[in-house]
Amino acid sequence: MDEMLGLLRVRIRKGRHLAVRDVGRKSSDPYVVLTLAQQKLKTKVVKNNCNPDWNEELTLSIRDTNFPILLTVFDKDTLTADDKMGEVNIDLKPFVAAHRMGLKNLPNGCSIKRVQPTRENCLADESPITWNEGKILQDMVLKLQHVESGEVHVQLEWIDVPGCKGLTHGHAPESSTTI
Repeated sequence: MDEMLGLLRVRIRKGRHLAVRDVGRKSSDPYVVLTLAQQKLKTKVVKNNCNPDWNEELTLSIRDTNFPILLTVFDKDTLTADDKMGEVNIDLKPFVAAHRMGLKNLPNGCSIKRVQPTRENCLADESPITWNEGKILQDMVLKLQHVESGEVHVQLEWIDVPGCKGLTHGHAPESSTTI
């Protein structure tokens, strides 16, 4: 599947209880890297902080929704290679399924679906998919894997691009559906 479906905006909000990698300072200089196929995007580095607030938006072009996005947190080092502080795969399937329902004109804050945490999805807490300002959003608290501690708070938002197939192409009726 080589054709672009649209864009995914990933809001990297904050990290909490991230691992200490700079032992002398008892802190870290964390940043986030999103990887999908050949795309690799990263946030700014937040110095001396294991509870950083990034509040950054990273946008990926999506060609296939079956592949997860790899989110990796690193500690920025000056003289040596950056240390990995954990990683997690972001599963897009529940988010895509909510879009394919073809919902329209819902009240702001309307809950579409709640994704429960499992060992496979790495959610630290229930993840609501909601309707807000004409958009379907998914808020996630992701428990980092392969590390002693750490969570990253993110939000997903789909962006339809003119000329692209989009997520609802061939999967939802054209009429408006209201819950």
